[in-house]
This record gives sequence, structure tokens and C-alpha cells, in this order.
Amino acid sequence: MKRILILFLTFLASIEGFAQIQKNWTWGGPIDPLQQKFQVMHYQLELELLPEKQEIHGKNKITFQAEEKLDTLRLNLIEEYKVLKVLMNGEEIAFDHHGDILDIYPIDCTCEEVEIYYGGKTPIAIRPPWTGGFTWEMDELGNHWMGLSSQNEGAKIFMPCLDHPSSEPLNGVDLIFTAPQPYFVASNGRLLSTKEQNGKIAYHWSTRYPINNYNINFTLGVFHQEATLFKSEDGKEIPMHVWVLQQNRGKALELLEVLRTSASTLEFYFGPYPFPDDKIAVVETPYLGMEHQTINAYGNNFQFEKIGNVTFDWLLHHELGHEWFGNKISVKDWADFWIHEGLTAYGDWLFYLKHGGEEAYHEKVASVKTNIRNLRPVVSPRNSNSDFAYHPEIYTKGAFIIHSLRYYIGDELFFPMLKAFVSDERFTYENLVVTSDFTGFVQDYTGIDLQGFFDLYLKTVRLPDVKVKKKGKKGYQVSVPNISFDLPVEFKTSHGYERHVLSSKPILVKSEGPIEVDPRGWYLLAKK
Repeated sequence: MKRILILFLTFLASIEGFAQIQKNWTWGGPIDPLQQKFQVMHYQLELELLPEKQEIHGKNKITFQAEEKLDTLRLNLIEEYKVLKVLMNGEEIAFDHHGDILDIYPIDCTCEEVEIYYGGKTPIAIRPPWTGGFTWEMDELGNHWMGLSSQNEGAKIFMPCLDHPSSEPLNGVDLIFTAPQPYFVASNGRLLSTKEQNGKIAYHWSTRYPINNYNINFTLGVFHQEATLFKSEDGKEIPMHVWVLQQNRGKALELLEVLRTSASTLEFYFGPYPFPDDKIAVVETPYLGMEHQTINAYGNNFQFEKIGNVTFDWLLHHELGHEWFGNKISVKDWADFWIHEGLTAYGDWLFYLKHGGEEAYHEKVASVKTNIRNLRPVVSPRNSNSDFAYHPEIYTKGAFIIHSLRYYIGDELFFPMLKAFVSDERFTYENLVVTSDFTGFVQDYTGIDLQGFFDLYLKTVRLPDVKVKKKGKKGYQVSVPNISFDLPVEFKTSHGYERHVLSSKPILVKSEGPIEVDPRGWYLLAKK
């Protein structure tokens, strides 16, 4: 009976823990009217990490600007943490922490800075990084190893903040983490100082670049480091680091070279690395990966492959690509999530083009195309939250649309256009974007009316339905009756490869034998 009671109590405890980690945190959607009244300028996050207890304790100092005196400063912090006190101008002030909302009631002053002291057990990730939280593990040598993932949950799972994609701290963040010796904490920006005291080590990281909330990150472990200087295409020398677990130190130099190759490839297509004042870095994490600004999470177990004469890691390359799309160019509404993932995924395909050639590129595209089910529009409704907007086709179909665009406008316009978009100050760093910013830019740059193309592929699940009808002995009548715009399409005829502009109005394609429409797979077309 005693054993049954113990098992029952254990079951109850597991149910309670299971309920906590299963909570469906999301972020985005319509911004709270109270949060529209102020702009976050800077976060200074100071946390002690307690791996034995799987807890964090500390404070976040938030600097903000508001055009009017605020009666309520509304922030976000999950209710699992206990808020101990809130200070403004050195005085404790009233607050209300209910659900995942932290309402602070400012004192009568012109203060634009608030300190929130809080702490508690961390939420545990159940399927990181897709269902995120904290991942606490032990490495093969018996050391604690902690990773954090929060793309779909937001930063409220680890700090008080204004948790909306339209809010980035314009002056960056300072991040000060204290951990027991001998643990290292890798984080965003540059490491300004390391201080040892009473068996603990404090690491002070800092960046002055704007940063999306979910890109603020920290990883704890006992790591081996390799480092070098990366010479950017604009001549700047940027620190480059890899941190791997001690048992994987033999892989560190090779990983550093893989990182260098990917950085060079991405610069070739998208221009100089976006955060030269900080670093280019990856840290080994106990989950697959994530694009944390200047400290990308890497958990792909060194599954390298050869493409041409270079070594490639698809996970490392993809997360590094987000430094351009997702980190430098960020969306203000998760409805446009595809800009982060689709353009970055297309950058993955460009690695094959650069190092394997056109054939390798088209083989990669074809392998992805077979898995595009075309179930949902790539662009979600306005004010979507992260749970709704995140689905596989923002990667696959999003990338394929960019692939189609390459053929539509031609390489001479396409590749310079990509670089120009990423370097346009109207769309970078603190200037957040929506889909129309990208589509409008492409049309202005190329001078081509592409609105019909973009509307069809981005906003619907309809596909061009190419109709082919034999016409005489040496001709075929071809049309696309279900589109209202011109679509240049490649054909393979008895004369070779030809380019014809299709529309709802039939055209005649001459060939002495059967013709093949879009033989190299530039478009998603309706299946016959």
C-alpha cells in the first residue's frame, strides 16, 4: 500500500509538472493598446543561473520612452516566476502580476527606467526549439548543459519585457549572467568582462544593435572554444567563435571552418555580415538550433557533408542565414514570418549553387518541391500570433517563390536585387518590415509589374494551371486560363529550351515533337 501511495504521489507530481511545461505560450497578434504607448530603448538583464535547481533569479532594468505620462506600464512575464519588487527612481512601486501580464504603476515622476526583480523555476521545453523553454541536460562528462529556445513563446518565458514582434530595444541589450564555476555562459554581442568571486563567474555581454526579443539568448555549459578573425567583404575583421562541449573539442576547428565558409557564401549573395561590431558565433546546444543574433544555437551533431570542394552543415548555414533575414531584416507582424524563413531557406539553396553549380542547385530545389503540399497561404492574416503563422510552408513554399522569382526577372536583376534589399536602410535593423515592403521593393528595383505573381503565390493556394492543346502538325496552343498576369515560362521543344510569356490568352509554341512545360521546375504549377 505504501508503494502504491508513493507511485500515486509521483504521478500527481508528474501531472503538475506536465501541465506547467505543456502551457501554450505564444506572442504577436494585435498589440495591447497600453503597450503602444511606449518604446523600449534598452534592456539590462542580470541573472544568476542555478543549474542544480533549474532556476533563474535576478532583475531586468528596462529603459523606455513614452510621449505621455503612463498610468500603467504593461509588460509581459509568465506567471511561473515570482516578482519580488519593482523599483522606479530608487523607490519600490506598486505592481500587479496576473497571468502573463505584469502591470506596473509608475510614480509621479518623469522616470523612463524601471527595475523588476524576479525569479523562480524555469519552464521546461518539451520539443525545442519548436515548443520552447529551457532545456537542462548533463553532458557526457557529467557537467550541466543548458539551452534556451523561445521563438514561438517570446522572451516573457525568461525576462520581463514588452513581448511583441514590433518591439525591439533600439539601443540593444546588456546581459550579465552569473554561474557557478567552471561554467561558461555564451550570449549575444561582445563579452565585455569576466569576474570571478566566491566560486561564481559573472559574464557581461553587450550589443548596441536592435535585437528581436526571441534572439536574446544564453547557453550554459563547460565548453571548448576555437576562434579566429573573419575578414568581411567590406574589409572589416570580425571575431569568429565556436563553443562546443569538451567531448567534442576535436570537431571545433572543422566547425570553425564550416562557419567561415558559410559566412563567406552568405556575404557573396546578401552582402556584408550585419553585426560586425559584435561577432560571428555558434554554441553547441542540447536542441537542434535557432538563430540567436550573433550566437546561433547549434545542435546538429557535426553532420557535415561535401558540396563541391567545401564542407557544409545545413543547420549551421540556415541559422547563420538568419543574421540577414530575421535579425537584420525583421518583421513587425508574424503574418509575414515567411520573410524570415523563406528567404533564409532560399539562402540554403544558394550554397548548392555557389559550390555545386546549377545542377546541384536544381537537384536541391526539386527535392524540396516534392514536399510542398500547398495547404496554406504563405502570408497569414494581419495580426497573426506565432503559433498560427508558423507552419512548414513559410520555409519551403516561401523559398520556392524566391526561386521562381529568379527565373521570372532573370539573374542579371535577381542577384543584385537581393543584395540591394538587404542593404536598404528603410528595411533594416530598427526599421521593421511587412510583405508589401519586399514585394514593392522588388517591383521598384526591376521595373516589372509582379503584383499578380506575388498575390497568387504568397496570398493564395491557387497554382497556375497550364493548358496545352495540339495545334496542327508542328504546333501547340498554350495558355494559363486561371491567371490574370503575364508569366514567363520555360519550354523544352524540338528546337531546345525556349522562353515564352504565358497568360490567359493562348499562344502558339512551335515544335516538331511533344513539348515539356517548365522542364527544370522553376514554378509551382497545378498538377495534371
